[in-house]
Amino acid sequence: MQAREGEGASERVLEAASRLFSQKGFSNVSIRDICRESGTTPPVVYYHFRSKKGLFEAVAKSAISMGDFISKLATAAEAGDPREGLQAFVQTYLASFPERSFEPGLYMRDSAALDKTSAKMVSEDLDRIRSLATGLVERGMSEGVYRRASPEMAADCLLGMLNRAIFQHIHFSRVADRERYGKFVADFFQRAMG
Repeated sequence: MQAREGEGASERVLEAASRLFSQKGFSNVSIRDICRESGTTPPVVYYHFRSKKGLFEAVAKSAISMGDFISKLATAAEAGDPREGLQAFVQTYLASFPERSFEPGLYMRDSAALDKTSAKMVSEDLDRIRSLATGLVERGMSEGVYRRASPEMAADCLLGMLNRAIFQHIHFSRVADRERYGKFVADFFQRAMG
């Protein structure tokens, strides 16, 4: 067992904890479960993460972060003129949305109470995504591609259409042709804002 507790132990613990917390939530997973799954011992977990709560926060921070996704959206939004940027934004959103960020176990700290740290992280990332969409709409308005309207409300409408497809898939396992849906949403939005 000692050989496995050297290098890579913290990564194995994080991987195991991520799987278990995602499936069962914080309250239904013990340090013993995580050690068994990762091939480590409790002192290894406590050395790297100090507590079960510290391990949960590390897992949530790693799994819930949408930083890479937001970077892809920012790059897509800047592509070409506002129409091209919108199409790239929509396709990137639907193709790259980090669905794992919404595994229920990562939000349940104690019983059915929502973990405030996890919820705050996602809320901040969703606000950043809304800012990107709002900026894309504002750019279209300033270049005369879109009519004058509330950029925030237009961005909310766009994201609402995109989130419907994403959450139907995440929560109800409904499979849709995301590329076709993305083209429809982009065309619908362009016509509404034209």
